[in-house]
Amino acid sequence: MKTLGLFEGVGIELEYMLVREGSLDVLPACDQVMMAASGNFEAEIERGTLAWSNELVNHVIEIKTNGPATSLRGLDDVFAKHVDDLEKLVEPLGGRLMPTAAHPWMSPASDTVLWPHEMGDVYRAFDRIFGCKGHGWANLQCVHLNLPFAGDDEFARLHAAVRFVLPIIPALAASSPILDGRITGLMDSRMHFYRENQKKIPSVAGRVIPEPVYSQREYQERILAPMYVDIAPHDPDGILQEEWLNARGAIARFDRDAIEVRIIDIQECPTADLAVSHAITAVARALVRERWQPLERQKRFDTDALNEILLATTRDAEAAVISDREYLEAFGVRSRSARAGDVWRDLVESSVAGDADFTSRWSAVIDTILREGPLSRRIVRAVAGDEPSVAARLSLPRERLHDVYAELCDCLRANRTFHAEA
Repeated sequence: MKTLGLFEGVGIELEYMLVREGSLDVLPACDQVMMAASGNFEAEIERGTLAWSNELVNHVIEIKTNGPATSLRGLDDVFAKHVDDLEKLVEPLGGRLMPTAAHPWMSPASDTVLWPHEMGDVYRAFDRIFGCKGHGWANLQCVHLNLPFAGDDEFARLHAAVRFVLPIIPALAASSPILDGRITGLMDSRMHFYRENQKKIPSVAGRVIPEPVYSQREYQERILAPMYVDIAPHDPDGILQEEWLNARGAIARFDRDAIEVRIIDIQECPTADLAVSHAITAVARALVRERWQPLERQKRFDTDALNEILLATTRDAEAAVISDREYLEAFGVRSRSARAGDVWRDLVESSVAGDADFTSRWSAVIDTILREGPLSRRIVRAVAGDEPSVAARLSLPRERLHDVYAELCDCLRANRTFHAEA
């Protein structure tokens, strides 16, 4: 396969929950769906432009581009068609698909069922080492955005840009405000638990924001090799000695010459996911082209400073206040401080809206996010109205949660945007 250069292609992976039609409880039946689709318990099924695959737990299924696409443009309807195809296979099992980055009342301790077939040894190894019956492992759905590079120079440019974009992604994409039937107080609860997944072996995830390394050799020496050494005593068979063990918010995949962005919460429908992914890609492209700041300055930015911004947007999403002037200047923002949502508003106007591939449907989604807040904000408003701080102290009525998340399931089925008023 030809190596693609910067922004010459893109790969995207969308994860969805299988839930029971009536109760919306998780339905661990991904293997049954794959059997119905292929006649075997396949881990991956190619279906033309896209492919389907399993994940760690048996109630999550992934739809992804079958190799790199030239652009995200036009894939909305393709993904929506595959959602429809999956729904038809899940329906006889008494289920349907649910979007968002976390199930609102799943109990991972009792509801987790690991994928038991191909690659099952890998999942069992993760479970043995880290304990996968928790929200950060068993209850999370996200988008993986893969951006290609060719050689060390392009890797350096792309890695520097991605490190800068990561901290503000939850301000646009957060969709996990409720766990265990309660408002958590975090707009991106998935991101919070994602940080905790590998705390037993800290080198596996680092600070989530990747270290400032800008060549394959340096990446191998500073990130991959220490991680492999640290996991080895827990992994005597060497099952996990692979690049995908790396759990940073963006990881280098030198096996396919791409950087995989992993901290994007999945949205309510494919059009929203592609709109958010395109916006992130457009901003990364502007940074790569040194629109606001030279590469050498981007490369020197401190990991801890980026991490602090990510912590703030994990908690408050678009309402997070960013006071790091150097970071704001990296996006052309000249204020002493700014809300993360306002930073995105400026970026959309300067870098996203003018992109030739930015469709009117994507523009409508981004307008909704900028006007009404990311999906987490809209979910909280739909569930708790104007008193989320009061509701956060209480177990929310299951009926209300059910109604809101049933509406979200309907949004996925119809490929439409969720509004709190609905």
